[in-house]
Amino acid sequence: MIRAATSALLAIAGICAPLLMQPAVQAADLSSYAEESRSTVCNTASVLNRITSKFAHQVRNVPDLPQVAISDFHRIHLRRSEPASERWPIARHYCGAKVTLSDGYDRDIWYLIEEGQGYASIAGDNVEFCVSGFDRWLVYNASCRVLK
Repeated sequence: MIRAATSALLAIAGICAPLLMQPAVQAADLSSYAEESRSTVCNTASVLNRITSKFAHQVRNVPDLPQVAISDFHRIHLRRSEPASERWPIARHYCGAKVTLSDGYDRDIWYLIEEGQGYASIAGDNVEFCVSGFDRWLVYNASCRVLK
């Protein structure tokens, strides 16, 4: 019984710890991309901040990735949108952009926003992303194909 309680407590701590320990991350220069395209779900600050934060976590924890950060987003565009329906109850938005990294290089980024699929389906939207050249384990297939 004690082992089960300890395991449950460790599982909860494992889920909550990353949320409490991450510093607030701001997307770079929000004014620069707001003028480039009309307002869409792809260029909301919450989505871009989440991508920036998750990318920082990725480069810290995946071996052999360069230690860079996202400095700026530009050319943000909605590639495809799948509204919620009876057949597909989760609205999905496929987006693309360019990111400037802290090393000065620009990379393509593709991301998916699933509405209402955040933490426990109550904390906003789920955001999946792939930066060209940073998918070492081919999670999104070769060249980020799954999110294109």
